[in-house]
Amino acid sequence: MTDQSPGERFAQALAAKDFDAVKTTMSPAIDFRGLTPRRIWEAGDPDSVVARILSQWFDPEDEIRSLEYMESVSFADRERVGYRFQVTNADGEFLVEQQAYLGTDAEGRIDWMRVVCSGFRPAT
Repeated sequence: MTDQSPGERFAQALAAKDFDAVKTTMSPAIDFRGLTPRRIWEAGDPDSVVARILSQWFDPEDEIRSLEYMESVSFADRERVGYRFQVTNADGEFLVEQQAYLGTDAEGRIDWMRVVCSGFRPAT
């Protein structure tokens, strides 16, 4: 048993680009919505979240070098988790920050999630 929150487990699995581990943090019927600088994303199951969203946000050429920052706070029946990645690809080095709000089912899996992404920002 881990003492990490569901949001922390999600962020760490995403930082490792361990999409199988990402899926295990989610309920089979997750209500997922994301907002990136130019698009709104939606999915209703873990496979779709990974295949249609997360693997598009961080494609195979994007190396997530580190999880620079992570903070998690619970309030009422929600958790807020913020995290920042250092990412390298053919275009250079970037920081990507995301803020997520989530709810969980009785088994502690994420069943409702809203993520806002900064996009790839040049690391200075």
